[in-house]
Amino acid sequence: MNHYQQAIRIQTNGKSLHKITPKVEKIVSDANIKTGLCTIFVRHTSASLVIQENADPNVLKDLSNFFAKLVPEDSISYIHDDEGPDDMPAHIRSALTHTSEQIPISGGRLVLGIWQGIYLWEHRQRSHQREIVVHVTGT
Repeated sequence: MNHYQQAIRIQTNGKSLHKITPKVEKIVSDANIKTGLCTIFVRHTSASLVIQENADPNVLKDLSNFFAKLVPEDSISYIHDDEGPDDMPAHIRSALTHTSEQIPISGGRLVLGIWQGIYLWEHRQRSHQREIVVHVTGT
C-alpha cells in the first residue's frame, strides 16, 4: 500500500464555491496510484467541501441561497460572534456539510460521476487563505 499527500492552498474572495476538481485530479495523477482512495480534508471550521453538480452554475447558486435561508446571519440568534455576525453561521454551515470527502480511484483517476465536481465552500463574508490536504492511498 502506497501513500501520497499534498496540500492545496486556495485564496477565497468571501462567500462562494471554488471548484477544486482539477487540482485534486493533478495530485491523484502525481501519486501514481492506479487503484485506491483519495481523501480530501479542509483544515478550517468555517469552510467545507462538497461534491456537487459541475455543469449548471445555477445549482451552486441555489445551494448558496438555500443555506442563507437555513442559517441566517443575524446578531440575535447566536452567542458566538467573535469575528462578526457571519462567524457562527459559518461554523453551522460547515457542520451541516463536510470537512472531508473520500473518492475512489480506479485506473489512476478519480471515480467521479460525469456531473460531479469537488468544491471548497467558503462560508465567511471576507476572503481567507484555505488549506486542503489531499491524501491518496492505494497500489
